[in-house]
Amino acid sequence: MADAAIALDPWAQTIFRLTSLNDGVNVEAPSRRRPFAQPHDSRVAVKLIERPSTTTVTIEWRDSTRCCYGDQVWRAMRARTAGVCAMSGGAIAPGDHVYAPNPRPVPGNMGAMILASVLDQTPL
Repeated sequence: MADAAIALDPWAQTIFRLTSLNDGVNVEAPSRRRPFAQPHDSRVAVKLIERPSTTTVTIEWRDSTRCCYGDQVWRAMRARTAGVCAMSGGAIAPGDHVYAPNPRPVPGNMGAMILASVLDQTPL
């Protein structure tokens, strides 16, 4: 059901159609499992706003091609898959302590993760 909701997202469809015009180059359809751009890419800006509890943080996420959230709640968890930390660019292995966006409603940055150790070192 979430994939269907994302497939109907007008912004994701617009970006998909625009990138499909790329001289016949095949481009993957938008997917919530598509990895996010590496940190320090000019398209993604991530900022710690506050720590409302010991297991949640509020993040400002700005990505001009996928989504923008001024105050998105992220929850502490263990990484289920390998990935890249959205703040530091560090490698994330399955089982690492990370923060990830609250899954409901399904956010545009569903696959993003931030290493807990990076957030612990980040001042408010």
